[in-house]
Amino acid sequence: MPNPFLSEEWMTEARVIRAKYEGQTSAVSQSIRVNQVITGAPFGEGTVKAFIDTSSGSVVMELGELETPDVTVTVDYDTARKMFVDGDQAAAMQAFMSGKIKVQGDMMKMMALQTAMPTDDATKAIAEEIKGITS
Repeated sequence: MPNPFLSEEWMTEARVIRAKYEGQTSAVSQSIRVNQVITGAPFGEGTVKAFIDTSSGSVVMELGELETPDVTVTVDYDTARKMFVDGDQAAAMQAFMSGKIKVQGDMMKMMALQTAMPTDDATKAIAEEIKGITS
C-alpha cells in the first residue's frame, strides 16, 4: 500500500526493499555523508530530517541525522520527492538554480553524489519498487 514519501510507514517499506536487494548492487564509488532537511511534508510537524551515507560502500538512507555530515541540504518536500522517487535530475537542477535547494558544507561532495550512485539493474529495480510504495 502506498505511503507518503519519507513517512515512518514509507521508510519501513523502503528498508524491506533495500534488504531484498542487499549485496546485489554495485558499490558506491565515493564516501559521502549528507543530512537532508525536508520542509513542507504533508505529515507530522511538516519537517523531516533524513540522511544518506555511502561511507560503507552502500547507499544507506534513513530518517534522522548524522553527527558529522559532509553537507546538509535543505529542500521542500515536493522537490525532494521528484529527486529521490522520480529520479528527476532536471527538477533538482531547476530547484537549485532557483534557490529552492540550500546547501551547507562541501559542495563538491554534493555534486559527487550524483555520479557516485550505482546504476546497475538491481539499483534500477529498487528505484521502481520505491516508486510503487510511494503515494
